[in-house]
Amino acid sequence: QVDLVESGGGSARSGGSLRLSCTMSGNTISSYSTGWFRQAPGQEREAVAGLDADGTTNYADSVKGRFFISHDISKNTLDLQMNSLKPEDTAKYYCAVDCEGAWDLEYMYRYWGQGTQVTVSS
Repeated sequence: QVDLVESGGGSARSGGSLRLSCTMSGNTISSYSTGWFRQAPGQEREAVAGLDADGTTNYADSVKGRFFISHDISKNTLDLQMNSLKPEDTAKYYCAVDCEGAWDLEYMYRYWGQGTQVTVSS
């Protein structure tokens, strides 16, 4: 059984930083293609960043140059470093694991975490 638990969400001021982590139990997270998604109130869930098992990264245009996705092998986590935060980054963030197709399509992922809230104030 695979379990995913996100942590690191919270509140930040515009221009600040937060780091999200997704801990995987039951398997080695870096052996999968993984991603982060987010959903703001009243909006559809959208892809934020993807990290393939071969190390290839992908980012949504809205976060390029500000967010960075990585694996921490020692902790078996998928991380998302979020810098230069903006109020429009406010959303619930979800990690997703085991992608079998395009990184930005949520139905391609097999496992999902419960999400962690990020709130950015101006």
